[in-house]
Amino acid sequence: MSSLTFSHTVTERFLRYVTIDTQSDPDSPRSPSTEKQKDLGRVLAAELKAMGVADAHLDDYGYVYGTIPANTDKKVPVICFCSHMDTSPDVTGKDVKPQLVKNYRGGDLTLPGDTSQVIRFNEHPALKNQIGNDIITTDGTTLLGADNKAGVAEIMDAAHFFINNPDVKHGTIKILFTPDEEIGRGVDNVDLKKLGADFGYTMDGESAGCVEDETFSADGATITISGVSAHPGYAKGKMEHAIKIASAIVERLPKEGCSPETTSGKQGFLHPIGIEGALEQATLSFIVRDFTEEGLKEKEALLEGIVKDVMKDYPRSTYKFEVKEQYRNMKQVIDRHPHVLEYAIEAIRRAGLRPMRTAIRGGTDGSRLSFMGLPCPNIFAGEHAFHSRLEWVSRQDMEKAVETIVHLAMIWEEKA
Repeated sequence: MSSLTFSHTVTERFLRYVTIDTQSDPDSPRSPSTEKQKDLGRVLAAELKAMGVADAHLDDYGYVYGTIPANTDKKVPVICFCSHMDTSPDVTGKDVKPQLVKNYRGGDLTLPGDTSQVIRFNEHPALKNQIGNDIITTDGTTLLGADNKAGVAEIMDAAHFFINNPDVKHGTIKILFTPDEEIGRGVDNVDLKKLGADFGYTMDGESAGCVEDETFSADGATITISGVSAHPGYAKGKMEHAIKIASAIVERLPKEGCSPETTSGKQGFLHPIGIEGALEQATLSFIVRDFTEEGLKEKEALLEGIVKDVMKDYPRSTYKFEVKEQYRNMKQVIDRHPHVLEYAIEAIRRAGLRPMRTAIRGGTDGSRLSFMGLPCPNIFAGEHAFHSRLEWVSRQDMEKAVETIVHLAMIWEEKA
């Protein structure tokens, strides 16, 4: 259990940060994809500087960097704590009105701004562990932004702790806040040389106590259909409608066992995320997910097999099938550095929690950072029901995440 004395600022910080709209935009070619992400970046850089993080700054790409210098004579590997500032494009993050439910006693939580939005106790099993805790939700008209402003607030509170407790020994600590994680571009322009870290941790996980060293591997697949155009009044035997071809492909996708709504655990999926077009040309966009490279290839072969089968009914139409790598399972890298995970597990234990090693049915900045040379598992931030109006987080879970960060830095110093 923790023997340190904490005076937490994490909840106050979180409640301020979520009111800043930082939604990213997958259709924008810019970096960051939305300038408003820098609004939070400027706040964070200024707060870090005010704390005493002398080199804290926001760069042109929307990244916030900062360094807490070592206060030990030991040679300690440089570790980085990272969270993303953007929120999901799926649900609006504008005019977030956080609601604090103190001393939660169980049962459903009806959100006041839209009473059709109800966080139901029987649909959110994690609420069973929150009795007596303080729950933060939205009013039901927006998402909350706990994904990942909980992680941001936790890193900021930990930085505040280190600076105000110089007797707590640690090596050099790097802070990194990223834009555009929700659209898969979170580390496109990160400067790892400037960051100068040896190992990292993203604070972007769910339940208190969880540490994750495994993510989906991910590809994007695009199918472009070229149909045959003809005047609709004289189209018999001539027209081959690209939208109808695309629709037929979607209709033939497996109904069980290969879609997000029918899979769990280590099962992967094919998931259509976009369809657009007209008579002569249509485009289908998919994300493909699996925990193994072999599983990805199998699902991509299944998808192209469906396309080929559909195209037999449209002999004068053609298709183009393209696959683009997005990220890979971080486990391939983390397994080569087992102490990075072991230290995180010990830190969670010292914070008074039961460590739970799990896999993410998704990805984090840590997935790509690991393959860029910065081994980077994922630690809980306490966020739940992310990408929805039912998103919530508890004050106590965020505070435990802060304590985990502090203990983790201390462990790296002890082990050096």
